[in-house]
Amino acid sequence: MGGGVSKTLGEKILSRTSGRDVRAGDLVIVPVSRVMVHDSVIDAVMAGLRDLGKEHVWDTSKVCVFVDHAAPAPTPVVADSHRVLHEWVRAQKVPTFYDAGEGVCHQIMVEEGYCEPGTVIVGSDSHSNSYGAVGAFGAGMGATDIAVALALGRTWLRVPESIKVSFSGTLRKGITMKDAIMRVVREIGTDGARYACVEFHGVGDLPQGDRITLAGMTTEMGAKAGIVVGTPEAPDWLWPDPGAAYLREVTIDLNTLEPQIAVPPRV
Repeated sequence: MGGGVSKTLGEKILSRTSGRDVRAGDLVIVPVSRVMVHDSVIDAVMAGLRDLGKEHVWDTSKVCVFVDHAAPAPTPVVADSHRVLHEWVRAQKVPTFYDAGEGVCHQIMVEEGYCEPGTVIVGSDSHSNSYGAVGAFGAGMGATDIAVALALGRTWLRVPESIKVSFSGTLRKGITMKDAIMRVVREIGTDGARYACVEFHGVGDLPQGDRITLAGMTTEMGAKAGIVVGTPEAPDWLWPDPGAAYLREVTIDLNTLEPQIAVPPRV
């Protein structure tokens, strides 16, 4: 799906998954390779499935369910919600279920290989863009959209514009990639990447944990997705084209980066 026009990573992934040549601003319906659901929204998700007249998810092998947001249950009401979730997982026969204490959803999704590079993954948490750590188009959605994805195995998106963030140099001792992404947020602003796809260049060889930090923090800029370019997991085609058009470009020099502090109400 080249179309002879240079594409950003977001445009490439959504062109490939939708089966047609698309550009920023186009509306697409795309299949999802995985849906992540966590405990805090399961009641609303189940209600959404009922409203759609769907008793079962479209493919249990592509659904990951976690109890990690309110774990252990802080109130009797939440404990009952967890009970309902357990019953739903058993009834749906979802094989990929992580109960309270087994880990944090986004780290497990990436580290256990549930995120396929170059595909669209949706999750019921705003930091589902963390899946861009391995080159996936990860997007957080509300309960209704997650219910639709669970029922149909697809979702709709507006192809986002992209922002290019390039890193140069090497971090000094005591400075981390959390400092780097906080500097990026400072440069772009807490709503400066609203509904954009943020591409990170020059850091594809970082450890997964650092890449998760970068991709997941794009939420704090209002981004729809955050994708690290050139990761070891990415296929050969998953690179932005030379000459791709970006909404904005930002360069961060890691050699001179100082420790960053977020002072409320700013990130």
